[in-house]
Parts: sequence; structure tokens; C-alpha cells
Amino acid sequence: MILADEPTGELDEGTADRLLALLRARADAGAAVLIVTHDLHLAANADRRISLRDGRIESEAIR
Repeated sequence: MILADEPTGELDEGTADRLLALLRARADAGAAVLIVTHDLHLAANADRRISLRDGRIESEAIR
């Protein structure tokens, strides 16, 4: 299991894309990858998205 809190927050776009590719590869290999982010581009690549507001689930989407 990989837990990542804002993993691309302080990265330039190229480095962020490479990190996203590494996380995707680990997920495709069977690892559970949980990412917490405010980055909509990063969230759009997730297989499952859960949005929270005030500590409660606001929406959930599965790709």
C-alpha cells in the first residue's frame, strides 16, 4: 500500500507527470495507492475518486 498526501504539491509539471506514471505503474502491478490531493488533474487519473466536504463524503466516482 502506498499512501501519498499531496505528492505533486511542490513539483514542476514534468516531475509531477513522472511521479504520476510511477504511481500508476505500482497500482497496475497490484499495489493499493491512496492519494490525497486538491489537484484536479491528478484526481482525474484515479480509478476511484471520493470527494469530501466538511469531513463527509460529498461524491464518489469509479472509472
